[in-house]
Amino acid sequence: MASPARGNHVWVGSETGILKGINLQKKQATNYKFGDAVLSRHEAVTTMCWGDPYESEIYVGCLDGSVKLFSTEKGKFTESRDCQEGEGPFCGLAMLDGSLITCVQSGLLKVWRDTSSENVEIQVGPGVCRMRQNPEQLHRVATGGKENCLKVWDLHQPQEPIFRAKNVRNDWLDLRVPIWDRDMQFLPGSEKMVTCTGYHQVRLYDPSSPQRRPVLEATFGEYPLTALSLTPDANAVVVGSSRGDVAVIDLRQGRLVKCLKGFAGSIRAIQCHPALPLVASCGLDRFLRVHNLHHKRLEHKVYLKSRLNCLLLTSREKWENEGLDSPAELQGDVKEEEDDEIWNSMEVVATKRKVEPCPESGNKEPQKDKPARKKKIRKAES
Repeated sequence: MASPARGNHVWVGSETGILKGINLQKKQATNYKFGDAVLSRHEAVTTMCWGDPYESEIYVGCLDGSVKLFSTEKGKFTESRDCQEGEGPFCGLAMLDGSLITCVQSGLLKVWRDTSSENVEIQVGPGVCRMRQNPEQLHRVATGGKENCLKVWDLHQPQEPIFRAKNVRNDWLDLRVPIWDRDMQFLPGSEKMVTCTGYHQVRLYDPSSPQRRPVLEATFGEYPLTALSLTPDANAVVVGSSRGDVAVIDLRQGRLVKCLKGFAGSIRAIQCHPALPLVASCGLDRFLRVHNLHHKRLEHKVYLKSRLNCLLLTSREKWENEGLDSPAELQGDVKEEEDDEIWNSMEVVATKRKVEPCPESGNKEPQKDKPARKKKIRKAES
């Protein structure tokens, strides 16, 4: 019998080290943690990736340098390995031929083979903010960060990047434009890549063109852009900012298409469904939100009690036909299982019912004495 975790539609990683699985149809959220570990911000989940194409495994990268394997079939963590190499939190996880790929903020990208002698290490430069894998060519990854320009690496030939972006030209004051790539993604069916920067810019790169500078650039808002995701048709990109602004940018004309509303904090992760017009997002306001890209309507909103760092959205298409037991379950509130010792140790306080006086008894509440007036004392005239 399959675990109920298999029916979850969204997986979210929190700052307290908990992996949360959310079933949007049943309106249920479940917490998962490794063994009997105590919740700690030192084990915060910073990045996640699927372990196989069937979405039966999830690799969870934590702040303490460990990578845990969660099985959606069994509904529990099955493995943990220490991948603490370099400095800083994980900026990306990926899988290649059964081997784990990690990248940390200090710039160490490593492929973990079965034997340590076969491990591959690449220095991609300091200040890395994100590492992304090409979903069509799994041996290619892109990296970028603060004062670390966009690069594409071939893990089969890791000596030099196969593409290195060039900074844009100086501004109108002839000053150098700073570099701060926060997130990136490969466009399907081509070599193009889209990035968002900490200076509220969206840029499109085409390695097949002669120039290494972006072929298209658009700006949105006035705050740093923190996450992005391509829409299902790959003609637009959804971006989120540190202020909580989310917008859809057209990649063909570089213009703003629409804005999504309802956010109250910095956006940490955004992911669009590969086939349905849905986009999931989470951030510091502790809410998971799922919007409809066609109608801009907020389809689902789930409060998850802790600040959220990353998410994975399942690629299943028929959500509405899954696990519908009874209409009463659809209207229930989100149920969470918190293993917090503080809550378990608290005593339950029973509220006493207030007894109202019977009108037949004729008992009336005693009236409060009115405060006596203060008499003014006049001083006798001398």
